[in-house]
Amino acid sequence: MALLVAAVLFFLLMGSITLYGYRRYARPGRVLDRLGDAATETGPVLIGLDEPPKENLLVRAARSIGEKLPISPQDASLTRRYLIAAGYRSDTAVRVLYGAKVLACVSLVVLAVIFRDSITANPILRNVLVPAAGLAGYFGPGFILERMVAARQDRLRLSLPDALDLLVVCVEAGLGLDQAINNVSQELKRTHKDISEELSLVNLEMRAGKQRAEALRNLAERTGEAELRKLVAILVQADRFGVSVADSLRTHSDFMRIRRRQEAEERAAKVGVKLVFPIFFCIMPSMMLVTAGPGVLQLFRNLYPMMDSFGK
Repeated sequence: MALLVAAVLFFLLMGSITLYGYRRYARPGRVLDRLGDAATETGPVLIGLDEPPKENLLVRAARSIGEKLPISPQDASLTRRYLIAAGYRSDTAVRVLYGAKVLACVSLVVLAVIFRDSITANPILRNVLVPAAGLAGYFGPGFILERMVAARQDRLRLSLPDALDLLVVCVEAGLGLDQAINNVSQELKRTHKDISEELSLVNLEMRAGKQRAEALRNLAERTGEAELRKLVAILVQADRFGVSVADSLRTHSDFMRIRRRQEAEERAAKVGVKLVFPIFFCIMPSMMLVTAGPGVLQLFRNLYPMMDSFGK
C-alpha cells in the first residue's frame, strides 16, 4: 500500500511538472515560432510598459486605500524612485504601496490579536506581540521593496557584459549608437528583460527629443546601479570628446570581466573563514560525539564499579 501511494504521488508530481513546463515554455515557444516573432517586429519594443497592468482584488483595495492617505511630496518622491528602480513605473504605484502597508499592518494586528493567546502564555509577550505585528506589517512592504531593488540591480549588473558585447558588435558593424542601443534592446528582450526595458526607455527618450547624454543620465538615475553609472559616464565622455565608442566599450567590457573574476576569487577566499563557525558549532560536536562517545561510555561503565568498590 505504501508503494502504491508513493507511486501515485510520484506520477502526480511528474505530471504537474510536465504540464507546467509545457504551458510555460514549450507551448509559447511553438506559438512564437509559428507566428515568426523576429520577422514581424518593427521598431523599438517597450516590454511591459505599453500594456496596462492587470489589477487583482488586493491591488485595487490597496490602491483605493492609498488614494485616501495623506502622503508628503518628499516621501512620495523618494518612494517613486525606489519603485522605478524596482521596475514599477505606474502612476498609481506609490498609492498601491502605501495602501499595501496599511493592509498588511491591519491584517497582522488582527491576526496577532486572534492568535496571541495560543502563541504564548506570557502576558508581557502577548501585549508586545500586537504592536510588533503592526510595525512588521507597516515596514514589511518597504523592506520587500528594497530587496526587489537590490535583486533587479543584480540582474542588471549580470546582464551588462552581454549588452556590451552586442553594443560593440553593432557599433563595429557601422551602426550609430542610437540604433545600436535599439538593436540591443530588441535582442535582449527574452534573455535579459530588465536591461532591455531600460535601453528601450533610453531609445524612446531620444526619439522624444531628449539629448543622448540626458537620456543616458536618466538611465543611471533610474536604476541606481554603479556599473551602469560607469557605462553611462564612458558613453557620455566618448560622445563629448569624439573617442571611438567601440574601443571604449571593449575596454570597459574587459575591465568588467577582470573585476568580476577578482570578486569571484575574493568570495572564494572568504569561504574558509565563513565555514569556521558552522564547522565549530555543527560538525565538530557531531564528530566528537561519534569519535569520543563510545570511549566516554566505556570509561563511565568501568569507572562507576571501581568507585563503588572504593566506597565499600
